[in-house]
Amino acid sequence: MDAALNFGRRNMGMAAPNPSVGAIVVKTGSAEPVIVSRGVTARGGRPHAETEALKAAGDAAKGATVYVTLEPCAHQSKTPPCANALVNAQVGRVVIAIEDPNPLVSGNGIRILRDAGIETIVGVGAAQAKIDHAGHFRRVRDGRPHVILKIAASADGKSGLAGRKPARISGPVSMAEAHVLRATSDAIMVGSGTVLADNPKLDCRLPGMEDRSPIRVVLDGALRIPLDCVLVQSAKARKLIVIAGETADAAKQKTLEQAGAEVIRVQITKDKYRKPVIADAMRELGSRGITRLLVEGGPMLSASLLQQDLVDEAVVVEAPVLLGADAIDAIENMRLDALLASPKLKMIEERMLGPDRMVRLFRK
Repeated sequence: MDAALNFGRRNMGMAAPNPSVGAIVVKTGSAEPVIVSRGVTARGGRPHAETEALKAAGDAAKGATVYVTLEPCAHQSKTPPCANALVNAQVGRVVIAIEDPNPLVSGNGIRILRDAGIETIVGVGAAQAKIDHAGHFRRVRDGRPHVILKIAASADGKSGLAGRKPARISGPVSMAEAHVLRATSDAIMVGSGTVLADNPKLDCRLPGMEDRSPIRVVLDGALRIPLDCVLVQSAKARKLIVIAGETADAAKQKTLEQAGAEVIRVQITKDKYRKPVIADAMRELGSRGITRLLVEGGPMLSASLLQQDLVDEAVVVEAPVLLGADAIDAIENMRLDALLASPKLKMIEERMLGPDRMVRLFRK
């Protein structure tokens, strides 16, 4: 199952609206088990992993054991159900990491396999599969993406210099890891303040992985985004979604749409900030098939997500530098220690990225 989970992560960030599932076909009976074939959910979500693995295995699938990281689908859509494909291939056993929460599938794929007399085992590798398929689970259950909050901070919990000046905090190894996060996310979100301050590209710049750059999303209640910024200028080449308030300027919206951006209007908050309601924005993104959303916003956006309990995963990178008491807090009105000690999150990974310490937290 570990091999199936590892292979399934290959297309994470590219398989939406479906999860990136891994499937391995294994022949036993000889001295050592032999991997006959493997499959992963293709870009755009189809073909499914089981279909790809069975196609590659051919007649060797008969009597074999198939390891799959998510329950095989059981409903007819653009392609026949994967559970039926496994039955038709006359596999001998199916080992499933975790049941699919989709009501069209949940338990039905397992039932089809067992009704056909195929030994079916469920729960092997379930803990890791729950993490790998968190985007699918969140979108099915709550109609929104799995939200990954990424924060780069100094050792004293700061993210920028005094006067709201940006600071290069992370080292080269951490920066490369940040681009891996982008490559494995369906979309990346920032606020309009980040666009105005940094004019970011929000792409993946790892050699050979440039085509894995995520959809760009900007929360911009008043449509302050400049027309000459990198994101708008590249909107026809790489999808850009701008989430505006319900009262934002219609002429500016039309100009952005002509430049290639998609503008979504949501309600705005009733406080003095008049920001887009983030929960509404998340549902809009979920309805568009986005399952994994990486947030690289500023202190205000990070704080808003945490306050509204919308952070499902946090990746915190701490660099061994001090920026001082006058520097900008990584999270507005919240100590970084409070995030690391949150009772709603548990640490699932901690490692060094060069001189920087990376901590990964996941919703309990």
